[in-house]
Amino acid sequence: MPRQARLDAPGALHHIMVRGINRSNIFDDDQDKVRFLEHFGQNVTDGKCFVYAWVLMSNHAHILFKSGKEGISAVMRKLLTWYAQYYNRRHNRTGHLFENRYKSILCDEENYLMSIVRYIHLNPIRAGIIKTMGQLDRYPWSGHCAIIGKAEYPWMDTEYVLSQFGSKRRKAVAEYLRFVREGMKQKHDTTFSGGGLVRSLGGWSQVLAARRKGQMEDADERILGSGDFVHAVLKEAEERQLSQLKLRRSGCTIAKIIEEECTKACINQKELRHGSRRKRKEGQVLKNKSREKSVINGDSKHQVWSTPMTKSASREI
Repeated sequence: MPRQARLDAPGALHHIMVRGINRSNIFDDDQDKVRFLEHFGQNVTDGKCFVYAWVLMSNHAHILFKSGKEGISAVMRKLLTWYAQYYNRRHNRTGHLFENRYKSILCDEENYLMSIVRYIHLNPIRAGIIKTMGQLDRYPWSGHCAIIGKAEYPWMDTEYVLSQFGSKRRKAVAEYLRFVREGMKQKHDTTFSGGGLVRSLGGWSQVLAARRKGQMEDADERILGSGDFVHAVLKEAEERQLSQLKLRRSGCTIAKIIEEECTKACINQKELRHGSRRKRKEGQVLKNKSREKSVINGDSKHQVWSTPMTKSASREI
């Protein structure tokens, strides 16, 4: 069965999961993690994205962010392509680093934002890397320490996360920590690791209860949210696809758009394609004009004689 197209809705909340191929490591040491975060921060800043949670484990990573106008694909493609090349060079290896393509779940922000933030930041405790909240507060490879003020990442929107708990920072941090502690007491919940009907409704018991009542819910494995949310997202995606299809059928290609714009601006397409040559030519013309001006003003440094001087003329001078 072919995989479904990614739902890349700009401005939507996406839970991104990246895993190493065959569960192998994608981070061997702290340097790998530092370089990954440096480029991730630059890419989300350039893409005008809002990051709310993240964690780096040895063989996988979780990221929760709201995409900018370009969507998530451009940001993640640049990040993962660069990192795979960096990792292979540094560790003297070849071949694929990541397992298939990264997984992205489009989430209902209103109902799932804070639950996913907590789910992501509790990963090190669930994996047994650390055991207590005190250790989590000092754990450097997740966004949790930034939210409580123990670290600073300019590209992470910690203020938005804290605003969900109160308007005053100290109280908001305390409420956030209490919320995370409550999560430690709960059993591991796979709801936030994907989408689909079962996860969106909160388990099979809720699905069966809805069926007994004759309730039908829209669902999609790429989306975590209510039936109404899923319906709205799919409708918007369908409209966007139809719009793109109409453009293709109308024969509106990049080449045609370039041709039309060049005609409007009275620009030759060859000059547009060879912009650097045109700039060099214009630069040479300006240089020649400057030299001619210097001659007129009597600047000996740039003086040019139109006819060769004879010996007699030289002696007269």
